[in-house]
Amino acid sequence: MQYLESFTFPRASAEEAYYLSYPPELEMACYGHETVYPFKVFPQKGFSHVTFAPITILCGSNGSGKSTALNVIAEKLSLTRAAPFNHTPFFREYLKLCDYRLTFRRRLPEGSRIITSDDVFDFLLDIRTINKGIAGRREALFDEYDAYRRERSEGRTFLLRSMEDYDELKYRNELKRTTKSAYTAKRLGTTELAGMSNGESAYRYFTTRITENALYLLDEPENSLSVKLQDELRQFIEEAVRFYHCQFIISTHSPFLLAARDAKVYDLDTTPVREVHWTEIENVRRYHDFFKRHKALFKE
Repeated sequence: MQYLESFTFPRASAEEAYYLSYPPELEMACYGHETVYPFKVFPQKGFSHVTFAPITILCGSNGSGKSTALNVIAEKLSLTRAAPFNHTPFFREYLKLCDYRLTFRRRLPEGSRIITSDDVFDFLLDIRTINKGIAGRREALFDEYDAYRRERSEGRTFLLRSMEDYDELKYRNELKRTTKSAYTAKRLGTTELAGMSNGESAYRYFTTRITENALYLLDEPENSLSVKLQDELRQFIEEAVRFYHCQFIISTHSPFLLAARDAKVYDLDTTPVREVHWTEIENVRRYHDFFKRHKALFKE
């Protein structure tokens, strides 16, 4: 499925026209022409118009502008994002010069969003905080259980004196019939993310946030993911396109994601930026050459 057909970034002439009509209020913000981000990022790359496929990948080295492009598209489309996005005073001015074309819809489907590394990182911090709280609660429950067992070993008993003591009696009877681990587990409940690594938690973040019938922009989703999980994420994305009518625009270094079936790949390290086959990407070629040099070390 395809919802976004194309996006147009301002050409050098449009940027120059903006400088000639430089808004005084922005000039007072003490920004010089060399720091007018995201101006002056794409004209020198010859990157002004991009057409999309069900899976489109923006690839390039650090500083190539792939994440900038993704954020510009997301902000122009007013996509949902979890983590706050900080931008210069020129960002909104830049967006006014951008344009886009949808396919057959008047608007993007609900649920369309951008998922950035900051989103995933904040999620991992939340999980760490939750698990830390669970760990503290677990210790308190251990102490409760041990205190009850000490009372029993010392021969102390609980007497029911009124109906107000009934809940306490039920609680103590439960303690008497169960083990420490069972008692603790019942009161803590379960968290599906407990015991997961950062990579496993990050992978689950993607698979739970990505649902059907929507456009998703993913900014370097390979961060925190092992090679195995990168490959599994690629398969998940392919299936989301094929069976759940999703469209993806992804910025990535990962050769596993670059190899997504029928993906349209743009190399932002070339001038002008051009569409390439994923095996032509320099990053991928480096992997290829490395393993080729060490081929003799691999047993068949």
